[in-house]
Amino acid sequence: MNNIQVCFSVDYFRKYADNKSIVVVVDILRATSVISIAFENGIKDIIPVKSLEDTFQYKNKKDHILAAERNTIKVPGFNYGNSPYDYMESNIQNKTLVLTTTNGTKAIKEANEHHVITASFINIDIVVEYLKYKKTDVIILCSGWKGFFNLEDTIFAGALSQKLIATKYFLSNCDSLSAALQLYNNSKADIFNFLVSSSYRKRNNSDKIIKDTKFCLKPSIKSNIVPILKNQKLVVEDF
Repeated sequence: MNNIQVCFSVDYFRKYADNKSIVVVVDILRATSVISIAFENGIKDIIPVKSLEDTFQYKNKKDHILAAERNTIKVPGFNYGNSPYDYMESNIQNKTLVLTTTNGTKAIKEANEHHVITASFINIDIVVEYLKYKKTDVIILCSGWKGFFNLEDTIFAGALSQKLIATKYFLSNCDSLSAALQLYNNSKADIFNFLVSSSYRKRNNSDKIIKDTKFCLKPSIKSNIVPILKNQKLVVEDF
């Protein structure tokens, strides 16, 4: 049996890091959802970067798309942001996406000494199959909000944990995981409305963000792709 733990935010990760577990990075609203959609629509690979400055070294590089989001809003001067719809409505096939977001890409970089994959409701089922296949311990890393706990990532961690435990391949003695399971089971009937008073919804309640949020929480698209970090790039993992 393999162990599962849930880490509530990037700032806690050093207490969980063991350099042997698979780390599943979650930023459900919206970076890891975007990553799933970008791969599903034909992006070749994704370079996650921490800062806006880091993206500029790829400016004008052939077949590279630059995308940036801060505080839920696309950064001025960039053609792409952190909305899954940005990657459904343009030709991105066989291109490289250079992506920086407020929380998600920082979480990926923080965990990069581990075996890192990303997960969302879009690819949750294939992630479960992948983790069963790998037969190793798992840390679900919630990106959170600027180092703080958030509801949405924790709810997803509960959903993923519940599916993993149901396989009988995994067990846990982690209070964070127990709390995530409780949140998921309390919210799963209508996660969107459960989050109505969350800090995320209060930060930006525009029509665009509401549309993105509804899609990320209950996607109409399912993916059988597991994005994995190799040589500082997210690529499609074959297994």
